[in-house]
Amino acid sequence: MEYFFQGFSLIKTKGLKRFVFFPLAINLILFSAAFYYLFGEISASIVWLTDLIPDWEWLSWLKEGLSYIIWPIAVITILLIFALIFGTLANWIAAPFNGLLAEKVEQHLTGQPMDDTGLLDVFKDIPRTLGREFAKLAYYLPRAVGFLLLFFILPLVGQVLWFLFTAWMMAIQYCDYPCDNHKVSFADMKRILLANRSQSFSFGITVSVFSLIPIVNFLVMPVAVCGATALWVDKLKERI
Repeated sequence: MEYFFQGFSLIKTKGLKRFVFFPLAINLILFSAAFYYLFGEISASIVWLTDLIPDWEWLSWLKEGLSYIIWPIAVITILLIFALIFGTLANWIAAPFNGLLAEKVEQHLTGQPMDDTGLLDVFKDIPRTLGREFAKLAYYLPRAVGFLLLFFILPLVGQVLWFLFTAWMMAIQYCDYPCDNHKVSFADMKRILLANRSQSFSFGITVSVFSLIPIVNFLVMPVAVCGATALWVDKLKERI
């Protein structure tokens, strides 16, 4: 968990701030649009559901009570499911910039120069980084379908399993950037994370929790990239 919190300090570091801007801006735009749309749909759906109840005076309490009950359930469900889905979309778009941010953070932490890359090199690397994102998507989708079914079928247990799966995917998503910068294969990256299972899950759980907090979740992407890179430098790199 400490590495995620270290990310908050790193995004304010002189020399790194400009590399934080693009991931932050992409996250801000996508999450704002997504939550604005989704919460609007929740409101319309609840009105539609309560309108199904006859307008009998003795049922008025049921309409009001149903609205109060459904709202928190709907909000929590959307936060749990769409935090990962829209986070994944944001990471797809920001992947080249996240890779650059991870590189600059590692250079700052180690004091060792890496390949001198700029925005031109970022755009040149787009095909490779998108290929890496496809690998993560191919790993994610079949598992997400299974865990999502459990989410709706098994009360409480399904929600816990979905949350743990989300945490694992958050660890994969963000630790992949420094791994990819060192040409570590996707399979080897998963092996490294499994070898550091407790650290990987605690990092992923922390990212998942902060992704559920409105406003704070706008900062999660660059903070998590910085934190994952610090975790790579201190713990994961030696597992190669």
